[in-house]
Amino acid sequence: MDMSGAVFLSLSWLILQLANGELDYTSHGQGMQLRGNFTIAGLFPLHKAVAPSASLPALVPCDEGPPNKHGFHLMQAMRFAVEEINNHTGPQPLLPGVKLGYQLYDTCSKQASFLAALDLVNQQDQSPFIYGTEGDTDPNYNNSQRAVAVIGPDSSSNSFTPAALLGAYLVPEISYEASGESLSNKFLYPSFLRTIPSDKNQVAAMIQLLIHFNWTWVALLGSDNAYGLDGMQSLSQKAPQYGICIAYQGVIPSSTPDTVQTRRNMVESMLKTKVNTIVVFSSKTILSGFFPYVVERNVTDKVWIGTEDWSASSLISGITGIHTIGTVIGISIKYAAISGFKEFERKVFQASMQHNDTQKVSNVTMSSDNDCLQSTDLYSLARNNFSLDTYDLTSCFNVYEAVYAVAHALHQALGCDSGECQQRNVYPWEILLRLKQVRFSLDNTSVYFDANGNPPEGYDIVTWVWRGTQWSVRQVGSFRPDPIKLIINADQIEWPKTGGSRTVPLSICSPPCPRGYKKLLTGQHTCCFDCQACPAATFLKIHSLSPFLDSTTCQPCLPEQWAPPSSEQCLNRTVLLLAWDDPLSIALLFFLATCLLMTSSFAIILLVNLNTPVAKSAGGRTCLLMLAALTAAAMSSLCHFGQPSHLACILKQTLFIFSFTVCLACITVRSLQIVCIFKFASKLPPVYDKWAKKHGPEFTIFLLSVTILLISVVRVAIHPPQPSRDLDFYEDSIVLECSDTLSPGAGLELAYVSLLSVLCFSFSYMGKDLPANYNEAKCVTFSLMVYMISWMTFFTVYLISRNSFTMAAQVFATLFSVLAFLWGYFLPKIYIIVLRPQMNTTAHFQNCIQMYTMSKQ
Repeated sequence: MDMSGAVFLSLSWLILQLANGELDYTSHGQGMQLRGNFTIAGLFPLHKAVAPSASLPALVPCDEGPPNKHGFHLMQAMRFAVEEINNHTGPQPLLPGVKLGYQLYDTCSKQASFLAALDLVNQQDQSPFIYGTEGDTDPNYNNSQRAVAVIGPDSSSNSFTPAALLGAYLVPEISYEASGESLSNKFLYPSFLRTIPSDKNQVAAMIQLLIHFNWTWVALLGSDNAYGLDGMQSLSQKAPQYGICIAYQGVIPSSTPDTVQTRRNMVESMLKTKVNTIVVFSSKTILSGFFPYVVERNVTDKVWIGTEDWSASSLISGITGIHTIGTVIGISIKYAAISGFKEFERKVFQASMQHNDTQKVSNVTMSSDNDCLQSTDLYSLARNNFSLDTYDLTSCFNVYEAVYAVAHALHQALGCDSGECQQRNVYPWEILLRLKQVRFSLDNTSVYFDANGNPPEGYDIVTWVWRGTQWSVRQVGSFRPDPIKLIINADQIEWPKTGGSRTVPLSICSPPCPRGYKKLLTGQHTCCFDCQACPAATFLKIHSLSPFLDSTTCQPCLPEQWAPPSSEQCLNRTVLLLAWDDPLSIALLFFLATCLLMTSSFAIILLVNLNTPVAKSAGGRTCLLMLAALTAAAMSSLCHFGQPSHLACILKQTLFIFSFTVCLACITVRSLQIVCIFKFASKLPPVYDKWAKKHGPEFTIFLLSVTILLISVVRVAIHPPQPSRDLDFYEDSIVLECSDTLSPGAGLELAYVSLLSVLCFSFSYMGKDLPANYNEAKCVTFSLMVYMISWMTFFTVYLISRNSFTMAAQVFATLFSVLAFLWGYFLPKIYIIVLRPQMNTTAHFQNCIQMYTMSKQ
């Protein structure tokens, strides 16, 4: 039979016995209750449970077990709060004219908690709500008043059944130590509230603690109860989201002879994982049976992360030899002292020492308004004179808050703001409604409940401090849940001594990868990996929450960005263009201005001397056309500066090709004419005469020019060049250029110009032995050689580089081609016109022709 079935049978048996009136464990004995107008029930573990001998859960009388000092202090905190409210000695008078009573239960076990809840439910069913008075002497008083609220129980495991049963009647239940997150479910537990933070916040605090110290390879232990199992599940689900790997998980069983070997095996398994940090989500009672085996195995130099239930508990710190296990860092409920509480307990102890157990106690007073300790059990517990440590005080303040929360809810329900409370019946559901609305301050602590019945409080971060075998707890930080914020002073933590010094220990499976290196997983855990550098053009993003959440995949950069190998981020690519303000651009613009000045100067000189023999031998008006074409070719270089535009992409190649073709066509036709006149005059057919006399040269130049113009127009129409960005040539740069630079149309243009250049060179070379005034072979050859070398150099550079220097090289090739023809073809003629006018005469030219003719005869 499983545990759930056993619990169900046990609960059924308890209900049956209660219904038959055969069981009277209702804690209605003397001293466990105080009469009042309104009663608050309190569920406290006044004794430690003794395990039943039977296999099924059974109810064992609590007083058979040893007294529980922590539970005693919790009960006293409730009695103290009630006395303060009744005596109006608290922070403010809350219930004038109204006296609070209490009804206390010893809930040392789950079964006792079940039974206490059943008794409270039985009261709800049996009697109507009657506004009681302090002087009420009804012998059936215990059944004539029902609890309007319940304080407790002490743990999540003990709270589930009471919360479900009382929730069916909307009786508000405020626990002071039940932190299980599942209790926040208002569908299952509609009337459950608490003054201790939910384990959801505790898990968040632990996660932040692990992140803070970069502990990613941890072991996780949890007690075999709702508190431990729920906490383990929540933490193991959230840890991977922050890059934390659980190397080992173990459930700590209850301390029985049958589980001794299980606990020893857990210690061995945990050590095999070689973790240095162990998170222990356990209740102190179960954990107290596990740590002796850790000490037995001589486990040292570990870091233990503890929950609020055991991190500040003397039950754990009192285990023999536990000071050797390493560093303990724990989550702790925020410390808050209760003014006057220690004095109250001192008076209780003094009264217990003066009291005789056989003496009737109903009239013994402990407070100014004759509130009595009516049970010898209370006196017997008080005689132990239990020490009151920090852990007890923090939990006692939770009880103190819970009682005051109920008092504030009653204050609102009874309309006590006027100075006198109304005398009327108040139902538990009214208190529940008011509890959801209360908001007050208690000893500088804000008290209210959120929609899930949880308080807004955070935690203190504490550590154990040992001086020999003397134990104390030191606060080293704090945690706030909303918004999440962890503050910790690591220098105040006494770390395990490794390598002769005390430093924060590492708890990782693999060391972090260098920046820009991705992880190659080597197993099922994301914390175990090898490292590999991210290739170029990729990067590895660093997670904002934790550097241990780096992706195992390198992310590609955007097209406009680049990254060298092993990069954490992408860099913007350098944009390559020939900027107008670049020093190289300025130099080229001066070069352009020089070319334009030369062409304009030559044009003016030729125009003035157009009828001279030199001008006529150069081509006459055709020279002006050539100079205009060279000017246009030079101006095409302006399209290479700045960012490419649609118009610039169309013009820069088309304009240069067309204008330069016009210039070549003029020289070719002129060279053809001279060769024909001097060498083939007697052999020329009549058609040549007609061609020469009917404007054949001009038509030929026009035809050659129109042909290249048509080729260029078709090329632009079919594949119009557009501004483009070349992202492939350089990995770290963007080349701004025009598309289709090397298209088939561009190749056809280049072939046409090359053919025309060959014809020009051929006709010019054929006239190498003509008279000096008509011999243009050297000049044209020089010009064509410079032109071809310039463009061959550019194309070579273009194939290996696309930077701004390459763009400047194209401008330079364009201008140098223009300059080559200016110097090679026009400069000699301008030289004669300007500096040798004696050679620019008809007689000189006729003499040269005569000498050429005589040399041929």
